[in-house]
Amino acid sequence: MLSVRGRRVFTKAKQLTLRRYAQVALTEENEYTETPNYPQIQDMSLQARKLRKRQAVYEKIKKINTVEEKQIALNMPRYYGWPCIMLGDDRFPYSAMPLVQFYTRTHFKPIETLPTSYSETSELANSIVNEIKSHVEDCIVMENDSIRRSDDCQLEESQKEDNLAKNIVRQINRIITNNAADKVPHILPSQIDYDPRHEAFWFMGGSNVPDNVVNWRKQYAPLKDRLYEPIDRPVQYKGTPFLTVRNHLPLKPFVPYSEATNPEFKVEKFSYLPESVGYTVEFRHGTNIPGFWPGDLDEFGLLSFHGRGHILNRKESYGPQDNLEALHCQAMVASFGWLLAQANYQGFTTYNDITYPLSTQTVITNGHLISLYAYQLNTITMNIDMIDNNLKHNICFGTAPMKLFETIENSQVKGLNLDVLKMLVQFYLNMPEAREHEMKPYLGKDKQVVADIEDDNRRCWLEDRYKHLVSNRPKHNLLPEVYLWENIYKIKHKTRFFEAKRRPFELGVNPYKRRLDEHLPPYIPKVLRPYPKARKKFETTYYPEV
Repeated sequence: MLSVRGRRVFTKAKQLTLRRYAQVALTEENEYTETPNYPQIQDMSLQARKLRKRQAVYEKIKKINTVEEKQIALNMPRYYGWPCIMLGDDRFPYSAMPLVQFYTRTHFKPIETLPTSYSETSELANSIVNEIKSHVEDCIVMENDSIRRSDDCQLEESQKEDNLAKNIVRQINRIITNNAADKVPHILPSQIDYDPRHEAFWFMGGSNVPDNVVNWRKQYAPLKDRLYEPIDRPVQYKGTPFLTVRNHLPLKPFVPYSEATNPEFKVEKFSYLPESVGYTVEFRHGTNIPGFWPGDLDEFGLLSFHGRGHILNRKESYGPQDNLEALHCQAMVASFGWLLAQANYQGFTTYNDITYPLSTQTVITNGHLISLYAYQLNTITMNIDMIDNNLKHNICFGTAPMKLFETIENSQVKGLNLDVLKMLVQFYLNMPEAREHEMKPYLGKDKQVVADIEDDNRRCWLEDRYKHLVSNRPKHNLLPEVYLWENIYKIKHKTRFFEAKRRPFELGVNPYKRRLDEHLPPYIPKVLRPYPKARKKFETTYYPEV
């Protein structure tokens, strides 16, 4: 209790404060400007408010400093993961070319020879081919005729073909790199990965709304006018190439970056549901992994080799033309997925577009037939807010399958195609170079990966959380399942209204909308609690604020 004198002092101080605020308000009210300044009038419709909310999330993700925290932020809205459209490099449905081009925003240009940018290395490639052609012939004969594998009888034909191609690719890679290491400076410091893990995640807009979303919207009166409002479809790519080569510098663009907006490269819109084409949906967290963890210095891909054993599993009725398109689809998906994951490690995301192009080279082979592709990534933002406003497109140059040799007779290679071998050598000789612009504009200056964080607790927590997230292990509490009889009698026909409502779909709860940070942190036993904060029962979490 304050005394009478204390109350008087307090009242006088309060009056002085109010008087000071009144003087400031009066000064601001009397301010004069020559041109009137009106507040911005905002559109208060539901769609406009949702757009501003999404843009605020995009801006928050852009301002996050480290690569790992950006990846965690992409998965924050979903505790159980996203319903991802799964794309891979080992299965392509019939007539998948329009969908793949639209989902990767890639213009495909068939070629017979490499682009003009490779002409600089023509003479050096000819000399290397003359030196290695006998070694290449020996490795082809060795892998085809001189080795018998005991597990071949247990494998399918597609697996046998991929195993043979993988061994030939590794031998040819060894021969070319050993011979070219002293001729070009970028071969020796480059890293080679065998069977790396390539994954990429992005959001795709522009396709039709699934039936389950339309049926859910029909239950609510305010949504009856928005039944077919477009939504983002999460897309996940997963692939495992035979071999990749990467360097600390990126490849030069194949075409000028200004050509990304060329209307000739525009891709036709594919609005049909991917499920109708033959692709499946899987609940999982979105992951972007280019074959290595954040912080590796060699973070730009130069070359990747892929198998084509999946062609043997396709139906004969598809025909050779669709098989050729399947190879082109494989090259576009694999190249786009690898470059997108690399772009995420540079600080860009599916919400924040790249500010410079990235390039890579892709080879698809079975040890006998070889297809060569040069891919340039110009854009990665294809969500519902950018799909119609983004004028940039990606570009892929690709050849038809070419024979590396004709036949093998009496343990000798007949008809080795030196032109194809030269094109392959030119892929290795394509020299990366440093860029003049800033490579990581959306990452922090001092902290770009979690390993740069000085706080031990925060660094260790974020590292463990990120690695657990990209492992996609199942949750401790699994996602509630809707049984078939419940779907028939409780959801579609509603014939069991007399039963108590205990299930999430009966209580109006959507378990899929649970956020990633909506869980109880690990409990701290009383003995292990830090003094004097003995009342802190749970560990601190460091989720990014999104």
